[in-house]
Amino acid sequence: MMGRKFSDKLRTLAAAIKRDVAKEMYAAADIVATEAHISITTGSVGGKNHVASQPGEAPNSDTQVLNRGIHVLQLAPLHVQVVSTAPYSVDLEYGTSKMAARPFMRPAADKSSDKVDKMLRNAAFRAARRHFKD
Repeated sequence: MMGRKFSDKLRTLAAAIKRDVAKEMYAAADIVATEAHISITTGSVGGKNHVASQPGEAPNSDTQVLNRGIHVLQLAPLHVQVVSTAPYSVDLEYGTSKMAARPFMRPAADKSSDKVDKMLRNAAFRAARRHFKD
């Protein structure tokens, strides 16, 4: 009987891990969104004293449209996206023929990568331990 119980646990392990990791996905994406928001707003001055960022640096906030437009969307249990709804987000992130890039999303994802990986890995390990403990 012990072998059968273990086999049953193995068969349901992936679903248990998926459920726990899915709960962490939104939180992980929110870390990236927060990092992007911070990179835009730190040191920014809006209005007549606004100073544009240098090429290659995160854009400086002026109107708050860019940073307020950063959101996390959970499209499926294991599919989240960090999006920016400002109409000029892509131009800032990648640049144009007339303006050098001022990326804010990719650097936020890069900066958060180790923390996000650790969060998701720990969620999977906790789920597996709990699954076999029951």
